Amino acid sequence: MIVTCPHCQKKLKPSAKIEESLRGLGPGKSLRISCPQCAGSILLDPGMLDSDMPMHGGMSATPAARPPVAPPPPPDLSALNTSQLEGKVMVEDIPKVLILMPDSADYHLVTAAMETLGYQPAFVQSPEEAMEKMQFITYASVILHSRYEEGGLENGKFHHFMRAMNMHKRRFIFYILIGPEFHTLYDLQALACSANLVVNERELAQLAIILRTAIPQYEAMFGAIMQEINALG
Repeated sequence: MIVTCPHCQKKLKPSAKIEESLRGLGPGKSLRISCPQCAGSILLDPGMLDSDMPMHGGMSATPAARPPVAPPPPPDLSALNTSQLEGKVMVEDIPKVLILMPDSADYHLVTAAMETLGYQPAFVQSPEEAMEKMQFITYASVILHSRYEEGGLENGKFHHFMRAMNMHKRRFIFYILIGPEFHTLYDLQALACSANLVVNERELAQLAIILRTAIPQYEAMFGAIMQEINALG
């Protein structure tokens, strides 16, 4: 099984442990790994196990027809030109979202919406704890309420941390800001705040629907640009 990173086109050979994890997945499930060359996110699904052709992460292969009787094939030498994915990737079957919000009814609405979309929520007690966690854990999304810190966004430590983050890592995080001052799905306001999406807290009951609209639009607009950046890097 050979996988091609959709971001940098690096050919990768998953380890036996990863292939075993794929075989144990249920219908519709997938694994997420990180490319050891560009750190880009790659989705794997069990359908890829049935193909000897290089596959792009995030795409399924159609099982090839097997002859009734066939001699053993020659040794596969493709591994000589690929990287072995062992001990260099973090396997995820559920994308993680870091949520920084005060404990409230809105907090539970956000948590429920992210779980509905298949995310695993993670919580912290302080901005410092959040920044420490992000040094070691890859989050697919980060959600920050504008009132989480007393200084607001302008003086908040965590928002400054996100804005100063190296783009090699930042461009793979879908950053969402929530607050009473935002206009939901207003791209210019999100851009001004260095975020991917802004949501007014009045619309949090519809957050799952909002994300189903915003995330595909973001991928359609910036997906090709991100792939070009990875290729150049």
